[in-house]
Amino acid sequence: MTSPDAPEPLVGHPAGPDPVGQQTQTAPAPTNAAPTLGPRPVPPTAAPGPIPTSQQIGLDPRLAQPAPTVQQPSAITHTDETIGGKTWAYDSGLGNIEPRSATRVLSTLAGKVAQGDVTQYQPVPLGFTPLDKSIGGGIRAGEMLLIGGAQGTGKTTMALQMARNIVMGGLASVLYICFEHDEEYLLNRLIAQESVLPSLPSRSGGIKLVDVRQEILGTWMATGGQNADLGSNPRLRPALERINRYGPNLYLLRGSQTTSTVENMSALVEKYKQLAGNQRLVVFIDYMQKVPVHPEPPNEVEKVTTVVQGLKDLALNHEVPLISIVAADKEGLKASRLRNHHLRGSSAINYEADIIVILNEKYQIVAKVNIEFNPYQAQRFRDWVVLTIEKNRGGTNAVDLEYQKYFEYSCFDPNGRTVMEKLIEERLYND
Repeated sequence: MTSPDAPEPLVGHPAGPDPVGQQTQTAPAPTNAAPTLGPRPVPPTAAPGPIPTSQQIGLDPRLAQPAPTVQQPSAITHTDETIGGKTWAYDSGLGNIEPRSATRVLSTLAGKVAQGDVTQYQPVPLGFTPLDKSIGGGIRAGEMLLIGGAQGTGKTTMALQMARNIVMGGLASVLYICFEHDEEYLLNRLIAQESVLPSLPSRSGGIKLVDVRQEILGTWMATGGQNADLGSNPRLRPALERINRYGPNLYLLRGSQTTSTVENMSALVEKYKQLAGNQRLVVFIDYMQKVPVHPEPPNEVEKVTTVVQGLKDLALNHEVPLISIVAADKEGLKASRLRNHHLRGSSAINYEADIIVILNEKYQIVAKVNIEFNPYQAQRFRDWVVLTIEKNRGGTNAVDLEYQKYFEYSCFDPNGRTVMEKLIEERLYND
């Protein structure tokens, strides 16, 4: 009988006197037993239990939490923009003139970034490689790009293809104002482009520009002139389907010598901004010297100066990229190689533009050493146009790129390359 003060027996051990200090009798190991070979058996390990909480291990719960992120104060603070409690501004009668401090401009920029209004910093690709890479990914809001060249070098072809590429990319809509052709003529060019661009350099299935007109007329004649369905023409159908997909964002407008002034263009762009909201717009002018000014200035230099400055203001005020074709002067047409100073009208063209590209026929400006022993090479150069970046305010200029022309389909191969041959100033041929 155990004493009530005696401790409880341990589980798995019989009750009795405390075994501490007593020797346990074990059987002696045989002296002649062979040693055990091989790896020793690993004792089984218990399955891992749950991770102890901070309270179970005696840790203050606040120490188990990640350190809170310290919110740094903004580097941009609102400041008093007044001078002596009054705003610095002047009403000229034609508009309010109000300088803005750098901190105010910075505060406005910070507000745009907070709202996600960063389109001004996102370039719109033109769809021509490596031109896009050379100008920083494309053209940006407020920038003006000019395309110059002699007759027949593909200025309208390249501009219209750029417009098509932009709306195909889905980043912006396009307003294409053309003073030389009406909307249906431009549409015919688009049909010819769409028939071949997806498959270049293969031209299988392509429809030449002259054949587009024949197909349109043939569609009407096939039905006897009654309820003709242009979309049912099997040759035109693939191109028409592609145009129909991006067509709602490509606006064509025939320029007028009475209504297509810079002021009216600006009002038209402003109206688009009100209707479209955040949808971006790129404006094309084909071509600058045709834009009217009322009343008519006494000479072309003054007229072009007024137009180019007005177009630059349009791009800046409405935050839209603007691309315009520029004609060459008489000296430029006679020159060994057309340059930016050969653009017709005014030196203001070179000052106001952010980017200027000039188109030249390759066979006219390539060095003679490249073709003197290979007449076939000279003929092959006739299929290429050299695009020179004469001015690039945001990057490298004096870059010579080349693009293969497919003028019968009213397009270029947009995958160009850097010119490898040596170019010269003097033309090798006088046509």
